[in-house]
Amino acid sequence: MLNSLDLPTEPSKTRVVVAMSGGVDSSVVAALLKREGYDVIGITLQLYDHGAAAHRKGACCAGQDIYDARRVAEAIGIPHYVLDYEARFREAVIDRFTQSYLAGETPIPCVECNRSIKFRDLLETARELGADVLATGHYVASRRLPDGRRALHRAADPDRDQSYFLYATTPEQLDLLRFPLGELPKDQVRELAREFGLTVAEKADSQDICFVTQGRYSDVIERLKPGAVQGGEIVHIDGRVLGRHEGIIHYTVGQRKGLGLSVGEPLYVVRLEAKEARVVVGPQEALATRLIRVTDVNWLGDVPLGSLSEKGMEVAVRVRSTREPRPAILRSTGTSTTVELLSAEDGVSPGQACVIYESDAPRARVLGGGTIARTMAEAAPAAA
Repeated sequence: MLNSLDLPTEPSKTRVVVAMSGGVDSSVVAALLKREGYDVIGITLQLYDHGAAAHRKGACCAGQDIYDARRVAEAIGIPHYVLDYEARFREAVIDRFTQSYLAGETPIPCVECNRSIKFRDLLETARELGADVLATGHYVASRRLPDGRRALHRAADPDRDQSYFLYATTPEQLDLLRFPLGELPKDQVRELAREFGLTVAEKADSQDICFVTQGRYSDVIERLKPGAVQGGEIVHIDGRVLGRHEGIIHYTVGQRKGLGLSVGEPLYVVRLEAKEARVVVGPQEALATRLIRVTDVNWLGDVPLGSLSEKGMEVAVRVRSTREPRPAILRSTGTSTTVELLSAEDGVSPGQACVIYESDAPRARVLGGGTIARTMAEAAPAAA
């Protein structure tokens, strides 16, 4: 008999470390597992200077959040520890975020935080504490395969599904990770928080870029890398110089508003050329992307990525967290991995994630993903 965490031990003999961010989701996870009789330990990571975020709505892992996590742990009767991960977070997440934007990309710090901090460093800490599993409040489903391995699936609540941000989770990490909220809708989680009497039951959800405590992300970059942001030209794809800008970090592919141009036609950011400090704009049709080159691929599929035939593999991909998976063909050789979209997508930006699913079904399995390195308007030629 397996327990609710798919382990062959009694809950009381199963140690679970819960990553407690101070929000309602991870708090409910800790309370649920405690109620089921597991040996629960709560850990909260201090990730950045909490002084600036002490009372900011939508913060995460700082200031008030640490206090909230501690209060929840006391209320449900579990030990709770706060670990200072500021230096690791700065190096692995904030510094990479800054460099990526300066390179003309649009990075996703949540992906790197999960990959490098929560599912690597924190997982190692959980092992040192003798934990059998590490549980988090993410909305994603982990299911046991017949051979004992675990597969990642989209969450039951489509509006809360966070699989896009967790594609980089490795098979080894999945073996020790559990996501108890993957089968629950958000409103039920809120109701459970009220049922448990948690003080965070009505607390606002954290925002995407948690460490931007005030102003804009570009302010953070300019503060961390003074003098690195350079102005340059705004150029039409036909070669016309239309104006100037104060730094490519203020722009992203697909952007229309805030360009400061008056040319009598709607224009969008088509690409960013970092070396030349150039923002290239054009009509909406210039945004159409059919072919994507993906790097740093993490593969969770059953068939080895390198064994795909020339015809490729039918999949569905998501190129933005706010978009639904779309049909595509995945191809991989020894030197590159490409995704051919069956219908063009607009605003596909280097630095974002391209997450691969087995299909576009609501509960589809996550097969992996990678970082978008290059986009092209033309699809790959059909295989003979």
